[in-house]
Amino acid sequence: MEAEAADGPPGGVEAALSCFSFNQDCTSLAIGTKAGYKLFSLSSVEQLDQVHGSNEIPDVYIVERLFSSSLVVVVSRTKPRQMNVYHFKKGTEICNYSYSNNILSIRLNRQRLLVCLEESIYIHNIKDMKLLKTILDIPANPTGLCALSINHSNSYVAYPGSLTTGEIVLYDGHSLKTVGTVAAHEGTLAAVAFNASGSKLASASEKGTVIRVFSVPEGQKLYEFRRGMKRYVTISSLAFSMDSQFLCASSNTETVHIFKLEHPTNSQPEEPSTWSGYMGKMFMAASNYLPAQVSDMMNQDRAFATGRLSFSGQRNICTLSTIQKFPRLLVASSDGHLYIYNLDPQDGGECVLIKTHRLLGSGTEENKENDLRPPLPQSYAATVAIPSTSSASTVPGYSEDGGALRGEVIPEHEFATGPVCLDDENEFPPIILCRGSQKGKTKQS
Repeated sequence: MEAEAADGPPGGVEAALSCFSFNQDCTSLAIGTKAGYKLFSLSSVEQLDQVHGSNEIPDVYIVERLFSSSLVVVVSRTKPRQMNVYHFKKGTEICNYSYSNNILSIRLNRQRLLVCLEESIYIHNIKDMKLLKTILDIPANPTGLCALSINHSNSYVAYPGSLTTGEIVLYDGHSLKTVGTVAAHEGTLAAVAFNASGSKLASASEKGTVIRVFSVPEGQKLYEFRRGMKRYVTISSLAFSMDSQFLCASSNTETVHIFKLEHPTNSQPEEPSTWSGYMGKMFMAASNYLPAQVSDMMNQDRAFATGRLSFSGQRNICTLSTIQKFPRLLVASSDGHLYIYNLDPQDGGECVLIKTHRLLGSGTEENKENDLRPPLPQSYAATVAIPSTSSASTVPGYSEDGGALRGEVIPEHEFATGPVCLDDENEFPPIILCRGSQKGKTKQS
């Protein structure tokens, strides 16, 4: 989940954020500025620890970190057609690739790395950077909208399938085959996001009033949420919680919406015991005879919880993460701040802002009216915990068709399936990645 920020926040701060992104499991935040880029750890509410910072590449507008590893991908406006892959712990460049047009977005998991241009998508094997597939002649995609499942066992890809409608193309990045299409919205797509397992896909159109969730790969509509009716908005980000119980959406308004994905039940509804309950049941039954557009609106779920921002109109991204054993709503904004809210997973309602961190410079801004005591059950943290596993293997050298021949050595644990300590004594047998550049047009299929 990444956002390219506007030219700068009000006031013309020289080192304004040009981009910001959360990593795949929401344990890290990366930001790009005119001067370079920075990586932060999201392990604490009270402190925002900077993991790494670099000024070697100026004017960064894309920066993506692979989970909590030392692998980071950077694109600069000085060379917008070139992708640079670094091992920031060793301070070395692993490789760089050049493409036929400007790079608009990059997505990665432990198996695949996607490079999205306006009319094509390049799929690399992340362990050796071999170019596996080039998806050509896609509908013009000027924002580089695409999503990649972080579950490397399927590596599903989603991207717009139409210029005029909200059609989504589902592609299997593992088998390198098209799965199918989903007619998600009448209007043009604005946002798409997979859940952690790659079994669900959320989408929103440019109107921004309705958010839908589909099963993957079947494409069946599972949920439909209404963000609002009063005005059209621009949805800037969608993100599932790691346990797929919640979905958050941020926009150019001052409200971040959180929806709860209730499990559908096959049991028959109980008979209403009150007059108001009886009238509600009759009202819903009557909706079957109303025009489809009105009936759909009546059956759409509203937000379970909301987070209020003190501004509107600024580029931002949101995510849901478990920090210090409790669920939090995180919002990073182009004004150079990270906002952390408490989320009540049982009752929802208004999320409480508990900490504001400055991403430019140093320090935090206290929210004196709030404390850090979350009225939340600890059981939620257990549901989002992911067991840590790792594997070891060595990849041999590859030929000039896009594989690696020699270059920087990356420990295998960088691609492990769970959080892994990056201390030298815990390193696994190496993976070798390429050095040098290759034109993205040299291999197409």
